[in-house]
Amino acid sequence: MKKFLTVSLAVAMVLSIGLLAGCSGGNYDAEINVYNFGEYIDESTYEAFEEEYNIKVNYNTYDTCEALYATLKNGGADYDVIITSDYMIGRMANEGMLEELNYDNIPNFSLIGDEYKSLNYDPDNKYTVPYMWGTVGLIYNGAEIDDEITSWSAMFDEQYSGQILMFDSSRDAFGVALKYLGYSMNTTDEAELQAAFDLLEQQKPLVQGYFQDQMYDKLEGGEALIGAYYAGDYLMMLENNPDLKFVIPDEGSNFFVDAMCIPAGCENKEAAEMFINYMAGTDVCVANMEATGYASGNTEACEIYAQDLDDYSSQVMFPSEEVLSRCEVYLNLPEDALALYDSLWVELKA
Repeated sequence: MKKFLTVSLAVAMVLSIGLLAGCSGGNYDAEINVYNFGEYIDESTYEAFEEEYNIKVNYNTYDTCEALYATLKNGGADYDVIITSDYMIGRMANEGMLEELNYDNIPNFSLIGDEYKSLNYDPDNKYTVPYMWGTVGLIYNGAEIDDEITSWSAMFDEQYSGQILMFDSSRDAFGVALKYLGYSMNTTDEAELQAAFDLLEQQKPLVQGYFQDQMYDKLEGGEALIGAYYAGDYLMMLENNPDLKFVIPDEGSNFFVDAMCIPAGCENKEAAEMFINYMAGTDVCVANMEATGYASGNTEACEIYAQDLDDYSSQVMFPSEEVLSRCEVYLNLPEDALALYDSLWVELKA
């Protein structure tokens, strides 16, 4: 996806205003710790927030939702704002790991589309402000693979042995296998999970490795031919490797919503809510869409950004209802099902 100068200049002007409005000089009134997926923000946005509100942002990243959960569950870090995925939000809310938000401090919540509110993971809108949404699909090198790929079967095809990249995440890896087998990504059926495990075990000798953020560089750099990965990252890869193609397989895939939350026990809650409100603003959302390739929960920002997208990029970033109807949102599963996923994953990776 090409960078769009008109959008970039408009965003730069807005963010520079924030910088000029600042008064910090290094002596901040408050400080917050933010935890997000890697490569999932325009860094100038939180730098502008620091200047405008005189609140220092300590920004850190993680690879998987499970890694974030383990960090917070084990008390290994003190975060004020986290950005994570739907199913993990549901799990943390059920376990009392999230603070209820004071939406009086987050007026930009009104800019978020209704289709991203009141979802399964937060039905009463107590804990979250949607950040980005997107899909998982198959990315492959069209210069090396002549056939048009339309099925997850390519991820298990021996002709691509040593050139397949798989998610290093239990839900995502099992999700691919389950969809290929015709099962729900949210199944709790032991027989279906065992069938998915058997398929992943058969696939194991074919994969180059299990990756998360490293998958981006490997696919973009031509170090592998095919991998399951995210639509937004694909649009960023496409800038440097136009041979890459993206498809949501016929069997369906994952549709996700990532949201901003505040962990339980946060001591800087008002400052954290100010940050969440700022990140939900239209100009900031446009900047983050430009930097990441993902669609914002802010409807106004999406409308602005879509004006400059070519047709192909628009179809990838904003899939049709027909495509989305084949996709599932991950749900938080019962404890016994999560334990089974974990044990099978450990066995697979051993």
